[in-house]
Amino acid sequence: MIETTLQEVASLCGGTLAVPACGGYIIKGVSTNSRSIAQGALFVPLRGERFDGHLYADQALKGGAAATLWQADQPNPPKAAVIVEDTYTALQRLASGYLVKLDAKVVAVTGSNGKTTTKDLIASVLSERYKVHKTDGNFNNHIGLPLTVLSMPHDTDIAVLEMGMSGRGEIELLSNIAQPDAAVITNIGEAHLLQLGSREEIARAKLEVLSGMREDGLLVCHGDEPLIDLVLSEPETKHPERMRLQRFGMDSRCDIQPGQVTMLHDSSLFAVAAPDGHDMTSFKLPLLGRHNVINALAAIAIGRHFGLDEAQIAHGLARAQVSGMRFERTVTADGWTLLNDAYNASPTATLAALSVLAELKGGKRIAILGDMLELGPEEARLHYEVGASIAPGSIDLLLTYGALGEEIAKGALQHFPAGAVYSFDEKEALKACLVKHAAAGDIVLVKASRGMKLEEVVNEWINVEH
Repeated sequence: MIETTLQEVASLCGGTLAVPACGGYIIKGVSTNSRSIAQGALFVPLRGERFDGHLYADQALKGGAAATLWQADQPNPPKAAVIVEDTYTALQRLASGYLVKLDAKVVAVTGSNGKTTTKDLIASVLSERYKVHKTDGNFNNHIGLPLTVLSMPHDTDIAVLEMGMSGRGEIELLSNIAQPDAAVITNIGEAHLLQLGSREEIARAKLEVLSGMREDGLLVCHGDEPLIDLVLSEPETKHPERMRLQRFGMDSRCDIQPGQVTMLHDSSLFAVAAPDGHDMTSFKLPLLGRHNVINALAAIAIGRHFGLDEAQIAHGLARAQVSGMRFERTVTADGWTLLNDAYNASPTATLAALSVLAELKGGKRIAILGDMLELGPEEARLHYEVGASIAPGSIDLLLTYGALGEEIAKGALQHFPAGAVYSFDEKEALKACLVKHAAAGDIVLVKASRGMKLEEVVNEWINVEH
């Protein structure tokens, strides 16, 4: 974590000391939470429409904080304070300055789906050779990314930073803070259609990751997505000097493609041509799904870029651990298998999850699907189309939850008999139906947007700590 003097904090974030004599105070870490402040940390009081962190600065200082940032329009700053125009901007400038001081390499990861998993895979691969620091969970916004950076150990070689967004300009801000040496765009999906209106605008928002990229940077992108090439060709898109481009995916023009993919009960096997284009390297990924194999291709590209050999990359992928509620597999005491993928959802991600379920061998294949949020005015149609896209024989039973989940059920009923599709607006009723139908050997997939909290239906069977 950052460990420096209050004077240097002021210099890095563009502030001034409230009392110059306090400039020698030592700062160890940064926090925006007054209730869990670490001894010697710098407290950053953020302001919103309904809160003002300045009201808790005294509590933070009494709780062990060494000093605080203080917005210039607020009266009565404490002695151990750095006066700044805006605490959000100061936090971001402090993080950017700390990154420059450490001279660590930065890999940025963004995309509509799979960015957290891809971030975890990249970090696992790079850890085979380097000291790596990565985003915790999905701490990936204008507050989370700076805090992630400021928690980096001094000996970090590479930071793997996830970048999320809900609108235009947000990834540009994060990229300018992090100034990545390499960036990955996992895909362009439907998430945030509500805010951005079209997939083209989503692609433009994701490619803002190039805004802060260093010269000679590497862009690793999904080569099966034509919108990325479309936006790259637009004159408004920023291109770093001498930027290199590497594509991954199934398309023949991709630089990295998987060979035959084999699904086991808890992992995926695949092969990729070595950099010489002749030999093949076999990889084992402790995740299910062809979409996760595609995510792993991005990690292979980044590993090669930073000089890892194929054996190191393979070992890094084989031991990877991903963040919670992303295809977590649990075998219940009753003998049926639960696949908990309830962290988030979009039509693309839901269809990918269903394709995994369709390939698995066992008893009945049961899908529990809930509302996919932030899809805009066409949300009902998009849900219906997901249901209509489920092929007969790919699953045996569909249970849906929520008003939009009901649209999935309506679409599925175009191909499935009524006894194979049930729709619920109460979780307890859904759970009762699951208990009635699930038996030893069955496989149950849970998929919905995070806001639906669909994991509550199966919490008693989840034995994985989050």
